[in-house]
Amino acid sequence: MGRKWLWLAGSVSTAIAGVVGWLVVAPPELLSVGDGYAAKIVCSNVFIAGRDADAVLAEDVQAPGHPLLRLVRISVDETRKTVTARMFGFAAPGHAIYREGLGCTNVTQGEFAAFPGNRQLRRRPLQLDEAKSWPDGSGTAVVPAVQALVADTQLAGPGMRAIVVVKDGRIIAEDYGKGFSHATPLLGWSMTKSVTAALVGLRIRDGEMALDRTELLLQWRNDQRSKIALADLMAMQSGLQFNEDYGDVTDVTRMLYLEGDMAAFAAEKPLEAEPGQRFSYSSGTSAILSRLWMSTFDSVREALTFPRAALFRPLGMASAVLEPDAHGTFVGSSYMYATARDWARFGLFLLQDGNWNGERILPEGFVAFMHTPTKASGGRYGAGQVWTKFGKGEGPPLPDDAYWLQGHDGQTMMLVPSLGLAVVRLGLTPSRSGYDARLLQARIVEAVD
Repeated sequence: MGRKWLWLAGSVSTAIAGVVGWLVVAPPELLSVGDGYAAKIVCSNVFIAGRDADAVLAEDVQAPGHPLLRLVRISVDETRKTVTARMFGFAAPGHAIYREGLGCTNVTQGEFAAFPGNRQLRRRPLQLDEAKSWPDGSGTAVVPAVQALVADTQLAGPGMRAIVVVKDGRIIAEDYGKGFSHATPLLGWSMTKSVTAALVGLRIRDGEMALDRTELLLQWRNDQRSKIALADLMAMQSGLQFNEDYGDVTDVTRMLYLEGDMAAFAAEKPLEAEPGQRFSYSSGTSAILSRLWMSTFDSVREALTFPRAALFRPLGMASAVLEPDAHGTFVGSSYMYATARDWARFGLFLLQDGNWNGERILPEGFVAFMHTPTKASGGRYGAGQVWTKFGKGEGPPLPDDAYWLQGHDGQTMMLVPSLGLAVVRLGLTPSRSGYDARLLQARIVEAVD
């Protein structure tokens, strides 16, 4: 027994020494990124999704993340609707504040101290007729063969939180992970980019933007960045430098968790290629797109209310929340929460070529433009913030016209216009799990075709 305790004590001491050593050599900015990430994820999931703070910290932040995140502790103020995260005082704490209608935002220590408590962007309640079939209500038309596929744990994959299958405008199958339901708003991560593209399309419809427009930002007008067209940004071929790698302090993690004005940070990047010539996937590009469409309004309030008034409300997306940064610009690269059914409503909207209930909302041809493969991407990416090929290497055969919304940690939506099919799969599934959503998608295609 004595030897066991000596061994255990030695192991614990070694582990503690290792952690302390890690903290000593870890860049302070990495620790600050971790604190900001923890505060933001917990804040959004508590105040938008209604989840338990400790469960979110353990399941969403610590379990799948960097080992340093296991040292993060959180403090939730239910009255002010704020979250603070700190890594045992080794770095400046991360803060996030919640505002009704706007979700959560990372803020600095000074902004956090000055925050008076929850202020809201007023929203008229959006009521659906529960007696009607989805998408006008909640009724579904389950197809047993497809329902069996989405309930298959191997096909659904580890960390699955929601799957919704839509065929010809009706939900034909859906399933949810433990603790989640059709009423739980879930983060789409980079699926948000496609929503940003739709918002740009709405401003093109209104005559306020044009795909061939250049000289987009004042600070670009005296150098080669003046040649960047709106179409270049939409297709991820602006030529701007941006490091999209995760897991360290890179451009994308710095932008999301250390920068209060994300679009300005991305816009300051220099050119590393001629605009229109090289594909480079960049969340910074989507941040710039958000700044551009929002700047077409005369007031901040008009811009902040536009997504709900012009897109979410017409589609019945009652749960959708697009979150801004501290500057007030929507984080159009990453931060939209919505239930799986509301994400599916957006997918159905795209399948219907930007029409809803007989009304044309997006300009004619805009959705086709979005999923037109680009030469610079080698046919992998569309001209408007969607993927035209999914996954790495060879996968099971899928329809030629399929395209995808795709996000971090396993968020996917496959759209197949020829079949009237949308397959939404949301969860917490890091890429290291090896999960390939194409296996599920291919089986569903077989079942409905």
